[in-house]
Parts: sequence; C-alpha cells; structure tokens
Amino acid sequence: MEREWLFLLIPLTIGAVFLSFGVYGLRRASALRRTGITAEGRIIRHDVERNDEGATFHYPVAAWTTRDGRECEYSSRFGRSGRGAVGGAFGVGAFALVQYDPEDPRRFAIQGWDVTTFDRLTTVLGSVFTAGTLVVLLVRLLTL
Repeated sequence: MEREWLFLLIPLTIGAVFLSFGVYGLRRASALRRTGITAEGRIIRHDVERNDEGATFHYPVAAWTTRDGRECEYSSRFGRSGRGAVGGAFGVGAFALVQYDPEDPRRFAIQGWDVTTFDRLTTVLGSVFTAGTLVVLLVRLLTL
C-alpha cells in the first residue's frame, strides 16, 4: 500500500470530530432531561455576533433564580441568524422555561430554543464520514 491511504485520514479526522461534537451535545441534552431542574426565566437581552461573511447571529440571554437562590444569567449556546430571528416568544422581556443543571447552572437549555437538531446532524454526518472512510480503508487493505 502506498502513501495514498494517508489522504483517508482527512475525512476520518473530520468524521471523528463531527461525531464527537454531536455525541457530546446529545449526551448533554439527555443529562439535562434526566437530572435538570426547570425554572421560569426571562430573556433579558440578545448577544449579537457577526461572522466573517457579515451574517448576524442572535444568542438570547436568559436570567433565572435557582432553587437555592443563586441569580443566573447566561447566553444560549445556539444562535440564529436572519431577520426576525429572535422575536415573539424569545424577544427581550419574554418569559421562557429554562432547564438547568443544579450543580452547574451554566449548563442549561432554553426550552423551545435550544434544540438537538444540530447535535443530531453532526452525529449523523460524523458517522457517515467515519464509517465510509473506514469501509474504504478496509476494502483497500483487503484488496492488496
């Protein structure tokens, strides 16, 4: 086998990274569903970021009080872009249900905003890249 097989490390690495991010996000969401505490919060502002292409992403910042009386104020890990990205139910001043980890309130999800679609997508893409690359590598090894 010659050096061409080294190029298979590129999609294998990309697949492993995507798979890792996706599985981490899904496990985090599952842990919040199992052990998280729900609290009523309020959207107090939106953190706005602009990427290199000029697209604007809005990240709602939720504020709530934990059961033990701690005041929390954190930005969502998911942002949305486009006109009207954060209006209505997630506009400034809106009430929102927040599910948080009682041991580390920074780990939270705004119900209805933080969805696992991105985590599922990265898991599927990572699986396809990883499995596909491993199959090609296995076939290449067996046909030599």
